[in-house]
Amino acid sequence: MSRFLLLYATQQGQAKAIAEEICEKAVTHGFSADLHCISESKKYDLKTETAPLVMVVSTTGTGDPPDTARKFVKEIKDKTLPVDFLAHLWYGLLGLGDSEYTYFCNGGKVIDKRLQELGAQHFYDTGHADDCVGLELVVEPWIDGLWAALTKHFTSSRGREMSGTHTTASAASRAMDPMDPELVHIESQVELLRLDDSGGKDFEVLKQNAVNGVQSNALIADFESSLTHSIPPLSQASLNIPSLPPEYLEVQLHESLGQEESQVSMTSVDPIFQVPISKAVQLTTNDAIKTTVLVELDISKTDYSYQPGDAFNVICPNSDSEVQSLLQRLQLTDQREYLVLLKIKADTKKKEGAALPQHVPQRCSLQFILTWCLEIRAVPKKAFLRALVDCTSDGAEKRRLQELCSRQGAAEYNRFVRDACACLLDLLLAFPSCQPPLSLLLEHLPKLQPRPYSCASSSLSHPGKLHFVFNIVEFLSSTTSVVLRRGVCTGWLATLVESVLQPNSRASYADDEKVLAPEISISPRTTNSFHLPNDLSVPIIMVGPGTGIAPFIGFLQHREKLQEQHPEGDFGVTWLFFGCRHQDRDYLFREELRHFQKHGVLTHLKVSFSRDAPVGEEGAPVKYVQDSIQLHGKEVAGLLLHQNGCIYVCGDAKNMAKDVNDTLVGIISKEAGVDKLEAMKTLATLKEEKRYLQDIWS
Repeated sequence: MSRFLLLYATQQGQAKAIAEEICEKAVTHGFSADLHCISESKKYDLKTETAPLVMVVSTTGTGDPPDTARKFVKEIKDKTLPVDFLAHLWYGLLGLGDSEYTYFCNGGKVIDKRLQELGAQHFYDTGHADDCVGLELVVEPWIDGLWAALTKHFTSSRGREMSGTHTTASAASRAMDPMDPELVHIESQVELLRLDDSGGKDFEVLKQNAVNGVQSNALIADFESSLTHSIPPLSQASLNIPSLPPEYLEVQLHESLGQEESQVSMTSVDPIFQVPISKAVQLTTNDAIKTTVLVELDISKTDYSYQPGDAFNVICPNSDSEVQSLLQRLQLTDQREYLVLLKIKADTKKKEGAALPQHVPQRCSLQFILTWCLEIRAVPKKAFLRALVDCTSDGAEKRRLQELCSRQGAAEYNRFVRDACACLLDLLLAFPSCQPPLSLLLEHLPKLQPRPYSCASSSLSHPGKLHFVFNIVEFLSSTTSVVLRRGVCTGWLATLVESVLQPNSRASYADDEKVLAPEISISPRTTNSFHLPNDLSVPIIMVGPGTGIAPFIGFLQHREKLQEQHPEGDFGVTWLFFGCRHQDRDYLFREELRHFQKHGVLTHLKVSFSRDAPVGEEGAPVKYVQDSIQLHGKEVAGLLLHQNGCIYVCGDAKNMAKDVNDTLVGIISKEAGVDKLEAMKTLATLKEEKRYLQDIWS
C-alpha cells in the first residue's frame, strides 16, 4: 500500500475524528495512513518525510491554531529556516473553522501559508470547512476527492523525480477531483463573500441560499418536513449514505461496590481546585430579559492565582433530569449505579483510533459517566446517525435517519438536527424503535467540556477571592415537543447558588457574614494575552456589552489599586464602551463604573441602551457599542494610530465582535484617509502586535 503521513491538530476532538475517518477509509482505497497528533513530534519528521502529507487543522479562540499545534507552529515560524526547507514536501490540508468568527479557518491558514513559504507544495487543494453551515458540506467531498489526488500524486511522483520539475499539482488534483462542483461553488461563494466588506446580512442570506441550493437549483418552500418526516423529492430520492462506523468498544455492567466517585477523576491533566462559593449577587432586576449573576469564589486556601483578563474553566455536570430521562429511554434505570467496564472488542474492524476513551474513567457508575463525562447535549454527528440507523427496527424511522445522514439530506440535517440543537435524547424520543447499545453512546458522545468564564475581579482589590459573571441561558427546544431548557453550566450554577443568592444590589458586593455554600471545581485555562499592557501609560479602549464587561471590571479594579500605590505614576487614558438593553434593568456594575469614573480610574464611559430610546450625545442614535465607537471614531482612531493604544473586545462573536471590527475598519479608513483594504491590514497589524485583543464566544 502507498503510505501517506496524516497529522491532525485538534482542540476539542473534531479534527481528530475527521483524521481517524480518513485513516479508516484509506485502507479501502489502497492507501496506508500514518496517523499522529501534530504534537507527537517524535513520531514524524517533516525535514526528511518523503511521503505526501495530509493535515486536518482546527481553529480555536479568535483564530488561533489549537493548543496541540502551538509547538509545531512556533517551530515552522522560525525565521532562520531557509525558504527551501520543506521544498521536498507535498501536502493537502483541510482547515476547520466557523465563519461567525472574524478569522475564519485561521488555524489552518497560518500553517498552510507557512508551509508554502518554506517551499512545500500542494498535491491537493486546501479545503475550508465551515461549522456555521455544517462542516460536512466541505469535509465529505474533500475526503472523497483526496483519494484521486493521492493516486495522481503517487502515479506522477516518479516522473517529477526524473525531470526534477514540479507539476501543477493543484490543477491535476482538480481535474481528477470527484468533489461535487456545486459544493465547491458554495465554498468559493462563501470565501468571496467573506472578503467582500459589504458583508452583513447579505452574506448570511446568500450563504444559506447556497447551502439550500445543493438540493435543487431553485429554493423549495418546505413547510411540511420535520425531524421525523420528509417530503418529495428527498423522500423519493436514492441516497448516498456514509459507511457504517466500525464498533470498537465492549461494555460490561457490574453491580457497584459502593465506592465514592469524584468529578475530578474524569478531568484532564490540568490542576483542579475545589473552591466554595462565598457569595452570589443578582445584577439584573427581576423583569430583565436575561438574569445575570455575579459569583464570588473563595480561593484563599488554594494556590490558584490569576491576573485580570485571565479566564478559567468551571467543571459542570449534565442536567440530572436529562440524565434520568436518558437512562429511562435506554431501559437502564435499574442499572444506573452499576460500574461500567470497558475494553476494546477483539474483532473490531477499527484499525486506528480504537482506544479506550480517556474521558471515561474505568470502574465508575453509569450514572456518574452520563452526568460528568459525556456531552449528552452534543448535536449528533452524521456518523452517529448512521450508526443509529442499524439500531432502528421501524422501516419509516430507519429511512428518515438514513435521509438525515445522507448527502442528499444535508440541508435537512442542518435544519432539523444541527440548527435545532437536537441531542441524543431528542432523537431517541423522536424515533421510538431506535434501541442503541450503551457501547454506541460511549463511542460517539464527546467529552463533557468544562465551560470557560472570564475573571471579573483583581486579586489586588479582592485578595483570596475570584469573581465571575454569567447569564442564565434559557432556550426553547422544539425538536419533538416544545421544552424550555437551560444551558448545561449556567442552569446548574443557577440552581447551585439559589441558597446564597442575594437580590439585586447596586451599591456593593463586599463581604457580608458568611453563608454555608456548595463547592465547585475549577481549573486554569491556557495562558492568553488578554491582559493589561505592561506600560501603564498606554491608552486602553475596552468594548464589552452585557457580560462582556466582566474582564474590564477586573482591569479597572487593578488600575485603581495601582494608582493608589503609585499616585505620581503616568497612567494612560481609559475608555469603556458598554451596552445593555435597558438602563434600569440590566446596566451591570453601574455604581462601580461611576465610582471608577469619579476617581479618575475610568476616563471615558460610553453606555448605549438598545431597547430604550436610542438617542445619545447630540441626538445621534447609539443603540449598540459600535454606534458609540462610530460617534467617537476620531478619538478612537487617534489612540490606536498615533498613541500606541490597545483595544480590547469581549462578548458575542457572531454579531457584536464582527460589527465592532467593521466599525473600526470604517473609522480607520476615514481618519487615516486610506481604503478599506488598507484599514483591514492596519487592524491585522494591531492584532499581530497584541494591541487588538478579543475574548469572544459564539
